[in-house]
Amino acid sequence: HLVESGGGLGQAGASLNLSCAASGRAFRSFAMGWFRQAPGKEREFVAGIGMSGSHTTYPDSTEGRFTISRDNAANMVYLQMDSLKPEDTAIYFCAAESTSNTDRASAHESDYDYWGQGTQVTVSS
Repeated sequence: HLVESGGGLGQAGASLNLSCAASGRAFRSFAMGWFRQAPGKEREFVAGIGMSGSHTTYPDSTEGRFTISRDNAANMVYLQMDSLKPEDTAIYFCAAESTSNTDRASAHESDYDYWGQGTQVTVSS
């Protein structure tokens, strides 16, 4: 069970921090990812992090602006979003993938097993 929070309205250039709370004792056995979906568009990968937190991956669109992190003791995943752009406006989803690969952080939506309900992020120009 994944629950996102922290979405809201921000201006271009501002920062927002999203949180994802996971329930269950096996959290550290899951790779975690953030995806987003803008109106009329397909869901796209935003950031991924491996089980230990030492491996992260980003697409070009968020590399250098977004930072994913996790706290395995607290069952939390975070997405720090800096230098926001209007095109970052979307519903942001947290996702979990059950895997045995410590450094795996897939960018493919179909690899993820569990999804949160999403949180809206709106960036004004």
